[in-house]
Amino acid sequence: MSWPRGAKWPHALSTMNLTHTQQRSETADPPACPAPDAPPLGVIEEVHGPVIDILCSRLPSLHRALYVCSDGERYTFEVYRHLDEQRARAIALHRTSGLRRQMPVFDTGGPLQVPVTPDCLGRLLDLFGNPLDGDPPLEPAGFRPIVAAPAPLAEAAGVGAILPTGIKVIDLLCPFVRGGKTGLFGGAGVGKTVLIMEFMHAIVRLHQGVSVFAGVGERIREGHELWHDMQDAGVMPRTLMVFGQMDESPGVRFRIGLSALTYAEYLRDNVASEVLFLMDNAFRFVQAGSEISGLLGRMPATVGYQPTLLSEVAELQERILSTTSGNITAVEAVYVPADDMTDPAVGALLAHLDTNVILSRNQAAKGIYPAVDPLASNSRMMDRAFLGNRHYRVAQTVREHLARYRELEDIIAMLGLEALSEADRRVVHRARRLERYLTQPFFVVAEHTGIAGASVPLETTLSDCEAFVRGDYDDLPEERCYMRGGMEEA
Repeated sequence: MSWPRGAKWPHALSTMNLTHTQQRSETADPPACPAPDAPPLGVIEEVHGPVIDILCSRLPSLHRALYVCSDGERYTFEVYRHLDEQRARAIALHRTSGLRRQMPVFDTGGPLQVPVTPDCLGRLLDLFGNPLDGDPPLEPAGFRPIVAAPAPLAEAAGVGAILPTGIKVIDLLCPFVRGGKTGLFGGAGVGKTVLIMEFMHAIVRLHQGVSVFAGVGERIREGHELWHDMQDAGVMPRTLMVFGQMDESPGVRFRIGLSALTYAEYLRDNVASEVLFLMDNAFRFVQAGSEISGLLGRMPATVGYQPTLLSEVAELQERILSTTSGNITAVEAVYVPADDMTDPAVGALLAHLDTNVILSRNQAAKGIYPAVDPLASNSRMMDRAFLGNRHYRVAQTVREHLARYRELEDIIAMLGLEALSEADRRVVHRARRLERYLTQPFFVVAEHTGIAGASVPLETTLSDCEAFVRGDYDDLPEERCYMRGGMEEA
């Protein structure tokens, strides 16, 4: 079985198909098409939606990238299962309309790879590294496979110091760690995407780093708005955005996180020592894996999730690693189904994170933005030895005031503030001011809110909170504490 001699191959093919390379290596631009007399690997036997069964002359390895050329279009598949000695099952990374039985299937020689170059910053790309922003394609300096092992342990670096964001409630109560992983957990509409956009703004402005944004299963509207908001905020020149859209194949949504992470690794190793990797939304990555599991015929496990849930999450999370050449700090938005933090997908992600920022619908309903729940949010680095005595003491005191206020809320609602003791009334007044003080206007939504964004140094936040606890602002109206930067503005 071979390609008919004299037949013409289409030339308008994507440059995303690649030759075999060693893991994490970079190679020259591979040829777009095989030679006319190149033998195919096999032929398409069946097509079931995005599932392609291939009759092979030799079995390709798992995660091998295969492709078909038809009518000037190139269709890429990824092998996920061996059915028997001659048949493999793959998931299409494109729409399958136009595919038919007996079409010849060719081997790219390795896993799916993406073109890498320092000029990728400022661009909007798809899974394959093709432009979505209307600009010319990248001129690659090399190619990297998206399915690869993490950096060797000999090159790995541990988490570093606190990474200041200028966001008061984050820096005080659940600080980010340079080289660590942070999850933003919340239901729909509580502000996960806005918070991620502000982090991107902070990493560019405060740390002169670069950001890589992975849009996993993004809606077209969301992606379009986010792209233009990033341009308006002035951070796009130091940002790379990689989108796998909601209407695409589950194979695309499942691999888009690894594609973006491959770019983050390249930028860490070659461009910048500080890389912020952002994913919105990690739950859609789990959903895509569940779809693929069902398409491959696997039996569902807990609550209908795929039996490979934990290993698939680990495959992605263990790649987010800092090395001696630079740091990758990850911030991942995680949708919480029905606001249930015990969901298996949420639990699988929680196991890999250093900091958990819980966004509360109750906080959002009260107009507290960012809607961070200060009592449910936590960080593994909330330790006196790591933060220092002053930061740890201030954070614990603020938590104690807010926790006592929450305990007394029911009594206040039923009997009124006058039913409390004088000491409790004093705690409640200070907690209400602290709660409002921890709100903050963001730079990335200043155009919509009409309030100029504010960035507050950690030292200012600590000093202001100490003043609140001492009672320095007991006579200040609560509204004067709301949506401001430091208290010197009040």
